Amino acid sequence: MNHSMKKEDILAAFEFRHATKEFDPTKKISAEDFDFILETARLSPSSVGLEPWKFVVVQNADLREKLRAVSWGAQGHMPTASHVVLVLARKDASYKSDYFWQQLTGVKQIPAENVKNMMGRYQSFQEEDFKLMDSERALFDWASKQTYIALGNMMTSAALIGIDSCPIEGFARDAVDTILREEGLLENDQYGISVMAAFGYRVKAPRPKTRREATDVIRWVE
Repeated sequence: MNHSMKKEDILAAFEFRHATKEFDPTKKISAEDFDFILETARLSPSSVGLEPWKFVVVQNADLREKLRAVSWGAQGHMPTASHVVLVLARKDASYKSDYFWQQLTGVKQIPAENVKNMMGRYQSFQEEDFKLMDSERALFDWASKQTYIALGNMMTSAALIGIDSCPIEGFARDAVDTILREEGLLENDQYGISVMAAFGYRVKAPRPKTRREATDVIRWVE
């Protein structure tokens, strides 16, 4: 593994990254660079290794305009971003689902007997520890939490190569799901919208980054 990147280079990327509200529509991210960004999303970790996500890259102008109409937080992004990603979360991430079983035995290649032996632990985790089975929304929100790990990795990887980004939660969730359902993008309602992200190149410099002091947000217990 190449360890040539210095810690200060990584911190510089975090300083560089900001919630870009408007992009230069004349500048497009290369296919190679955006494939790299998407790959960091695909390789992201998730609870139980379920990967309960799908990344839909929307380059179609008509669809972007439909989404813009129900996304108050994406007014400047939809018409100007080089790439817009809709991050979908699975609705069937229950330990009882076929998806759960296939992901562990098929994708992760864990022996079926091992998964069966662990199923009691998965059940108590979802039903008792995190109360995920109390409602469909609780289970969906848990899957959505996993998608934010991938979202963060995409934005960080973009910043590391000089590409701007903005996470977007400013939208009417039900209205977006309706649009995506009509477009056939929810795969028979196995998915729902979790969050959006826009990528491109800034048109103006951001204001200086502000954050709470480390002493306010970090506490050591020794």
